[in-house]
Amino acid sequence: MIKHISVLPGDGIGPEVTNEACRLLETVGAEFGHTFSFTFAHIGGAAIDAAGTPLPEETIAACRASDAVLLGAVGAPQYDRGPASGRPEAGLLGLRKALGVFANLRPITVFPALAKASPLKDEILKNVDFLIVRELTGGLYFGTPRERIETPEGLEVIDTLRYTEHEIERIIRLGYETARTRGRRLTSVDKANVLESSRVWRETVQRLQAEYPDVELNHLLVDNAAMQIVKNPGQFDVMVTENLFGDILSDEGAMITGSIGMLPSASLGNGGPGVYEPVHGSAPDIAGKGVANPLATFLSVALMLRQSLGMAAEADAVERAVNHVLTDGLRTADIADIGQSALGTAEMGDAVRDRLRAAAVKQ
Repeated sequence: MIKHISVLPGDGIGPEVTNEACRLLETVGAEFGHTFSFTFAHIGGAAIDAAGTPLPEETIAACRASDAVLLGAVGAPQYDRGPASGRPEAGLLGLRKALGVFANLRPITVFPALAKASPLKDEILKNVDFLIVRELTGGLYFGTPRERIETPEGLEVIDTLRYTEHEIERIIRLGYETARTRGRRLTSVDKANVLESSRVWRETVQRLQAEYPDVELNHLLVDNAAMQIVKNPGQFDVMVTENLFGDILSDEGAMITGSIGMLPSASLGNGGPGVYEPVHGSAPDIAGKGVANPLATFLSVALMLRQSLGMAAEADAVERAVNHVLTDGLRTADIADIGQSALGTAEMGDAVRDRLRAAAVKQ
């Protein structure tokens, strides 16, 4: 099987972790009889430097022609000032719009070997395995008008939270459908006591419930959801929510797993290429030092193999290899205990690939 992957290394540690992920895909191909071809393109700050825009048309064209997109990270401190349209993050938002990926899936799983790295107590971490389904192309991040206005009283700023019923319904349906493949429990998160958009959100969730009688439904206000993720994360199966809430809650969920460097994500639409990226961001403070944790990117590769490429066995093999190296006590600096030796990015990549090859030989 031949699959074409667009690789957008991006900024900061993005090139380091995507390089290791491409090597991982080559190992998967060698062990399972596949061929992966890679097309590299710019996004974010790297694209601004190369082409004067955070999302060149050439990048969009390459992504549309691929089977899946592997993204490293966007964000560079030298672009933190100036209009939003010229910042690296505009490239990411534009890519989501261009590819029509409206749903972001972020699995929150605690690896037993990393339980001590979590800020939560061991007893709270038991049975933590839930999935956040976040709406990705609407809400405050995309609503207009978005502007600054000089008034006699000073600066006035406007952000607009806008959703259509269609946008709300399609993400909620995905939440229900995803819950059916897991524990059949769906938690819808909103702010219906304050926001009109959330009241429409809740009405839509309740209207669709009749089509999914086999899925247990629960509503939570976003502030309570944030508290419950820390208090009792094991209660959740699938959580569906809008763009801003999902962005914040998924990062909170990442930290209970022990490190944001362990959290993968998948951004999916209606039949086009999905976008797969680690959640940890560009981490410019450690860029170029060879110490970044590649495991979130490896787990994003596993999501890619399963969701976009139809390679479930290969995805399982990658996830098992990651779990095995952690069980063996191998760590990068972000997940190492005090005084424990840490592997660099390439060393951790080699360890996972070696474990993957060894498991394939045994089979």
